[in-house]
Amino acid sequence: MRATVTQIGNSTGIILPKEAAARLKVKKGDSVFLTETPDGYSVTPYDPDFEEQMKAARRGMKKYRNALHELAGK
Repeated sequence: MRATVTQIGNSTGIILPKEAAARLKVKKGDSVFLTETPDGYSVTPYDPDFEEQMKAARRGMKKYRNALHELAGK
């Protein structure tokens, strides 16, 4: 699938084909994230840094499950 690089004000933008936007489940105004891969770049609507933070939070919640349960008063 081909995307077009265009001038948008003082910036450069990429116009996604309708099919690509639909598969990514993004619409006008949404943010997408570029992740460098060995083959180039990957475009995703998910923030990879946030995902890493959530993985760390899940590990901590699992490790301290009993303490968090007690703090919640249950």
